Amino acid sequence: MDIMEQSLKKHEEWQGKIEIVSRASIHSKEDLSLAYTPGVARPCLEIQKDEDKSFSLTRRANLVAVVTDGTAVLGLGDIGPSAAMPVMEGKCALFKEFGGVDAFPICIDSKDTDEIVRTVSLISKSFGGINLEDIAAPRCFEIERRLKECCDIPVFHDDQHGTAIIVAAALLNAMKLTGRKMGTARIVINGAGAAGIAIARLLLQMHFGDIVLCDKQGAIYRGAEWTNSAQKEMAEQTNRENRQGTLADMLKNADVFIGVSAPNIVSREMISSMAPKSIVFPMANPTPEIMPDEAKAGGAYVIGTGRSDFPNQINNVMAFPGIFKGVLRVRARDISESMKIAAAYAIANIVSEEELSPDYILPNPFNEKVADAVADAVAKDAIEHGLARMK
Repeated sequence: MDIMEQSLKKHEEWQGKIEIVSRASIHSKEDLSLAYTPGVARPCLEIQKDEDKSFSLTRRANLVAVVTDGTAVLGLGDIGPSAAMPVMEGKCALFKEFGGVDAFPICIDSKDTDEIVRTVSLISKSFGGINLEDIAAPRCFEIERRLKECCDIPVFHDDQHGTAIIVAAALLNAMKLTGRKMGTARIVINGAGAAGIAIARLLLQMHFGDIVLCDKQGAIYRGAEWTNSAQKEMAEQTNRENRQGTLADMLKNADVFIGVSAPNIVSREMISSMAPKSIVFPMANPTPEIMPDEAKAGGAYVIGTGRSDFPNQINNVMAFPGIFKGVLRVRARDISESMKIAAAYAIANIVSEEELSPDYILPNPFNEKVADAVADAVAKDAIEHGLARMK
């Protein structure tokens, strides 16, 4: 039985990957009076006087909403909110297992930006953070931006920022391993949707070097008429020489390839055209832009994919549990750019210089140090930059 059939069988057995577990013991009349009426009136009135007490008198301080509209689910695309539920439940399970954070799936039956923003903002008082998931670009950019403006809790689109943080962590160690200096790398990113644009933004902020974003029609450049508003904005910040051409053209003499696009679109010959000791992260799932053996045959020195059956898995599970664990700990109002950078360095630094090798640039996702290291870095940065409600 292959993994897909095994998974279906387990889902039928589980009938859901999460459940509500009571933290209050209710076995007597006194227990009932304390947990519910009449005793519960007192914490309600305390919160009415001071809303911040909702974080200490309810589970809100450790509860995240995992929100989707089902329009960009994994590699499945627009399959709708109900069909997205297994993924959202899985995300919630990962929050708990890797970060000790409680999470609840919210699948919204709408593709209307205004409606989604209003729905999430109206329920935000029940949560300590909002994790947006599998919402198609470019709508996801606007939804996140507007929710950040109207909610006083952290809002984080994991497909964008979680992916960017892990890529940045992997690239920090790959650059070190190949002897490249920060600011000098020639980077090509294929896939100019939510993940690709977020990766480009974070790598620019961290000053890795020059970046060229590519989409189906080739390099994104200033003046390209086929680009959307988000891509036009990126054209002003990337592709310094305003180069035009195909992905193959852009890869010539490039130091780094990052793929968040489609399977089997990069050839061995394209990798061979890159600079010596090239860094190749083909992350399309389940089939990458180029298989690792082909990339290696083309001369790639460091290779990372999104898959667990190859070395250097670039997996968001190393980012989002620790990020939310950190922001919830200090009751942060937002997740800032500097917090994302702090998270990337925290992940990269778990791999010591002695351990660093072409097949080991990222820690194992099951390394128990990861979530705590990320949480500590994020919490510290939130405090330093005035985004924390408590220390």
